[in-house]
Amino acid sequence: MADFKKKLQDEIAALEYELHIELPREILKARAHGDLSENAEYHAAKERQGFVNAKLNHLKQRLADLSMVDFSKIPHDRVGLGSRVVLLDVKKDEQIKYNLVTSEEADAANGKISTTSPIGRGLLNKEVGDVIKVQIPGGMREFEILELTTIHEITEEP
Repeated sequence: MADFKKKLQDEIAALEYELHIELPREILKARAHGDLSENAEYHAAKERQGFVNAKLNHLKQRLADLSMVDFSKIPHDRVGLGSRVVLLDVKKDEQIKYNLVTSEEADAANGKISTTSPIGRGLLNKEVGDVIKVQIPGGMREFEILELTTIHEITEEP
């Protein structure tokens, strides 16, 4: 979670630099070329400025939303945001490891699933030993929770 927050802050800083330093320079340089109605460089810079501004606003809102997450309400003994789980796929008899993350951090190929994904939603508030059935695009899957490390335990690790 802290890595994601840092990544968001870095991206915001880079976009702010582009919006407030680089793009104004490009716009001034393009204006110096004369007629703005047919000036492709000017229009491209203005379009980029609008895009960067919109993206910046979105990221700032996302950061504000993350800041409002009340970690005290994330359970200490049940699956929640930031948890690491080891599941047994009952049908395939194979173990799967997942980290429950926000939708922006989700990367299923690397074991990061969103708390809003079908499996993520099914896991929320469950504990070791619970069996969940989840409807996913490939059909119904059944998982048993074998191990659980909550965000509280992860942040306490050295």
